[in-house]
Amino acid sequence: MDSLSPRGLALVGFDADDTLWRSQDHFDAAQAEFERIIAAYVDLQDAGQRLYEYEARNIAIFGYGVKGMALSMVEAAVEITGGRISAADIHRIVAIAKALLRHPVELLPGVRAAVETVAAKFPVVLITKGDLFHQEAKVRQSGLSDLFRRIEIVSEKDEPTYARLLEEFGVPAARFLMVGNSLRSDIAPVLALGGWGVHVPYHTTWRHEAAHEVAAEHPRLRRVAALDALPAVVAALDTLLAMHEKGVPA
Repeated sequence: MDSLSPRGLALVGFDADDTLWRSQDHFDAAQAEFERIIAAYVDLQDAGQRLYEYEARNIAIFGYGVKGMALSMVEAAVEITGGRISAADIHRIVAIAKALLRHPVELLPGVRAAVETVAAKFPVVLITKGDLFHQEAKVRQSGLSDLFRRIEIVSEKDEPTYARLLEEFGVPAARFLMVGNSLRSDIAPVLALGGWGVHVPYHTTWRHEAAHEVAAEHPRLRRVAALDALPAVVAALDTLLAMHEKGVPA
């Protein structure tokens, strides 16, 4: 990555869905509609859990995102109803997916100002996972693409993926900070590589992403309630890291 600062933070990464704009709310609404469709066929109290089981099994085949969820909904609907679901209701499930794909991007409060403030001092990149076409469309609609040095849409956000990206960027993990709402995808892999993380919790999280914890006292982890608090945290971490690199005790 060009023009790295001589010390301190060299690069700040941002997650997209539920960090910069709303996403899981729409998936939750889609699941609720799926459950209403299934309820016409079977009295099932755990339809949401059953759907998640199909989604989790299918990640390795379909990947993340709306299209994977749609195919999992169709498969789950057929199997849960014993094949009794009508073609009309299968069409309703497809329509749910299309509505998700067409949903307008809604930035979370304070996002534009926070990213602009951080980007004024540090190189910033966007690292998100999911369906390529859908993620590209959301980035375009967000109006934020001009702020990022690089936009990376990956199939998975794990240690090997972050390690590969940091090598491509030419940035050591110890000088990289990742900002996101998912401990599983945004924070834990980066901390494991020796980087820094700022967790921005969202009020709803897909259970696949929620199934992970990071010790609250982890020395390279910070938490903020919303992105408007991020610039101050980033500045403080940059100062702390620069002092350590100069051999000044904290």
